[in-house]
Formats: sequence, structure tokens, C-alpha cells
Amino acid sequence: MFEFVKEAGYDGIDLYLHSNNHDLWDAEYLKELSEEHSVAIPSITVATRWMSEKKVDRIIQIATILKTQLITFTPPHFTDKNTTWFTRYLNKVKRDTHLSVAIKNVEPKFILFIIPEYKSSTLMEIKKVTGDTALDLASIDASSGMDILKAQKILWSTTKNIFLADKHGNKSGLLPGSSGGWASYLPLESFLLKLKTTGYNGFITLKVRPTELGVGNKDRVMQNLEYAKKYYKKHFFDYK
Repeated sequence: MFEFVKEAGYDGIDLYLHSNNHDLWDAEYLKELSEEHSVAIPSITVATRWMSEKKVDRIIQIATILKTQLITFTPPHFTDKNTTWFTRYLNKVKRDTHLSVAIKNVEPKFILFIIPEYKSSTLMEIKKVTGDTALDLASIDASSGMDILKAQKILWSTTKNIFLADKHGNKSGLLPGSSGGWASYLPLESFLLKLKTTGYNGFITLKVRPTELGVGNKDRVMQNLEYAKKYYKKHFFDYK
């Protein structure tokens, strides 16, 4: 993926850590790839359960090696007994390292219809943890009366990263503009234009399913990356 990102002219890669075996997180190898292809890793997103202060420390080590600017965590899962890392410890990390430590919204799901799958995961709650947030557009549930424009208004200046993808029904992680003719099922065009007018200067990260990107077919991957880049330039970067 480093090679594809470099060829398509993207600014960097968001490192997605999801394995609970943190010994598999090889920062030195990733650093070699980053330097070899001249592709930065400015952000890390962590989506693993059973997080702990020890794992947070390991992630900080990786961020230091890779010269990462932003680390994004998801709220604790309802099965996580230890949640002290999520509040007090993340604030300590932010204070001691001067990294941006953001909390990402998750799709609202419930166990037995009443128990939230993730603790402290509403938009208002994630704003209060460290003061930094990340907005995953495809995780906004429109059926609850919330949409991506309202979500950004709630998070506002706390937003450090926007995870960009389209969504249609039960299908998420689609390329922006998937409904055809540069138009999206989500109001992504309006969202990006409004984001530009507010002076947003955080990260915008393409977050689509590997099959949607065409992984396994180099030509298709490059075509889709080029398409996504043109979409971003049209609706955000070049908008005046």
C-alpha cells in the first residue's frame, strides 16, 4: 500500500492497529517502508478491544518511532472491565507527549437492544475525554436523526481527523461519490464544501473496504485512488 499511496500522490498513510497481540506491531519495519517509499505515517488509529495502559504505552512507542502526530482510539467495548486507560491515562499521555489523542465515534449498536456495545460513545461524550475527536462519517446512523452535517457541528473544533467514505443502506466503506456522477449517497459533497468554508485544517483519511478499493488488482487500486483524490480536490482542496 505504501507503493500505491506514493504513486497516487497521497500525503501519507493512517496506520490501523487492530490486533490484540501488540508484539505483532513492528514499528521498525513500518519505518523502513515509510522511508523507502517517502510516505509518512502521520496518524495511527487503534481499534482493538481489551486496551490497557501497557498497550497505550506500546502505541506511544510506535508513534514516537514513526513520528506520528495523531493517535485515535475507539471507546471501550462493553466487555472491557478496565477503562481507566480511556480517561485519566489518555489525558496524561496527551499532556506528557504533546501528541493529539483523539476519540473516534463508533456506529451505535446495542446488545439485546438495550446495552450499548461501546461505553461513553455518544458524540457529546467523546468530546469530553481528551478534547480531540475523529469523525468516521460512515459510522453515523442517519436513522437515529443524526446526519454527518449535524455530527460535525457537534464535534466542531475538536475534530482532528475525518474518515471519508460513502454509505448506502447496509453497505459502508464505499468510495465517495458511489451513487454515480461524482454524487454520494451521503451528503459528502455538501459536507466537504462546508468543512472547507469553516477553515478545517486537520486530516482527511480515505477509509474504504479493501474490496471496494480493488485490492489484488494493481490497476484497479490505482484507478480508485486517483478517482478518490480527484473527488477530494474537486469538493474540498480546490473549492473557493
